[in-house]
Amino acid sequence: MVIYNWITNNLIEVFGAVTGIIYVFLEIRQTIWLWPVGIITSAVYIWVFFTSKFYADMSLQGYYLFISILGWYWWAKGTGKGAIAGENGGTGEKESKEEQRFVESGKKELQVTRLKLKTGAVLSVVFVMLFALMWLVLTRLTDSPVPVRDSFITSLSIVATWMLARKIYEHWYLWIVVNFVSAVLFLTRGLFPTFILYIVYGIMSFAGLAAWKKTIPHTPTP
Repeated sequence: MVIYNWITNNLIEVFGAVTGIIYVFLEIRQTIWLWPVGIITSAVYIWVFFTSKFYADMSLQGYYLFISILGWYWWAKGTGKGAIAGENGGTGEKESKEEQRFVESGKKELQVTRLKLKTGAVLSVVFVMLFALMWLVLTRLTDSPVPVRDSFITSLSIVATWMLARKIYEHWYLWIVVNFVSAVLFLTRGLFPTFILYIVYGIMSFAGLAAWKKTIPHTPTP
């Protein structure tokens, strides 16, 4: 009865946790339907984080809404074989069987690629700038109880989500860090469904690493 009463009093958060798990499952499967599910999850967590005073995380959900629409477009439109050539900086490499299959079928699906050194450097700078800006805003303009951790999670999540939208393999490493740091934070704030959600996220991130690695057409050295 206690558990039932607790669930009924936290239906919004429980619903968000369930859709969040579905989202990561679809992400691992590289299914384009992860994006509409992500939109629903983000809408739910805007409310959850607002009521918990996680203002940076709440703002992050707005970003998720935007990047979900953009990612949906990128994944649906794809860039076919050209995406791989552009990402790897060359066009003379021998096609893999996976690439050839897409060419023969006439499909243009966005391919999983590895993170280039230059792109990684730019994203690192973006992360540091976002972190500093959010920490400053949360410290001076809000009553956030955890400005440093909130800023860190939010900034790293922004970078990871952009990498996901571009199907960059290494985004899973960022999610592993984000998920376990978030789990500890949400546990201390009493958001138990969300704590469980992020533990599941962390475990599923390792599964995502293994699953996506199998679909990389080739892995050039940055």
